[in-house]
Amino acid sequence: MGYGLRVTAAAAPQPRHGRSGPPFANATAAEVRAALIPEEAEEFARDWRAALAIAADTLDLAPVLETLEDWRTVAQLTAAAGPEGHRAMYRRAAGRLTGQRVPDDEPVSETKARLGL
Repeated sequence: MGYGLRVTAAAAPQPRHGRSGPPFANATAAEVRAALIPEEAEEFARDWRAALAIAADTLDLAPVLETLEDWRTVAQLTAAAGPEGHRAMYRRAAGRLTGQRVPDDEPVSETKARLGL
């Protein structure tokens, strides 16, 4: 084999910056925002600022961590489906819930309102 070494297994890839787990499991707020569709990036920014304000008043980071965790899930879904696939997911869900076809050009905010989100 050469060099007097015997290789028995491939080296395991190293986690990015020491992170492991499913995609977005340890994503920062900036990484989450970057993965979202623009309509939801604005919503995330509002939620994030509100959670930071609560944390500043109460000295409790729980609202910040909960907000980040909730939006990590949305970011993961968006990244997996792509922007148009993510919007289509909302339309399909709203269509099933209401029994009506949701127009492809309906704003996401209206579609989410149909879902009670």
